[in-house]
Amino acid sequence: MPREYKVRKKPRMRPAHPGSILRLDVLPAVDISVVQAARELGVSRQLLHGILAEKLPVSAEMAVRLGKWCGNGAHIWIALQRDYDLWEAEQKLADRIGRIPTHQAA
Repeated sequence: MPREYKVRKKPRMRPAHPGSILRLDVLPAVDISVVQAARELGVSRQLLHGILAEKLPVSAEMAVRLGKWCGNGAHIWIALQRDYDLWEAEQKLADRIGRIPTHQAA
């Protein structure tokens, strides 16, 4: 079983959007058009274009589709989206988060 290592520092760079990985790595590697990929995934090409353009997130349903299509499982796709969303939220709320007190259980 693979060993997990906890990240101790927050990443400075924005994590890759799953759409950029699809656009830059996956589609060229399998040498398939967006239209064909959308057809095989069972989604509209507009939806897939939105993800590839990093304008739309990868939903849980889309992660399941991508995981099956790529053969690597849904967890990787949803984790990529989670990391991207979390980083974006932390950047957006950075000044306000600093004013929220942290409580420890007694």
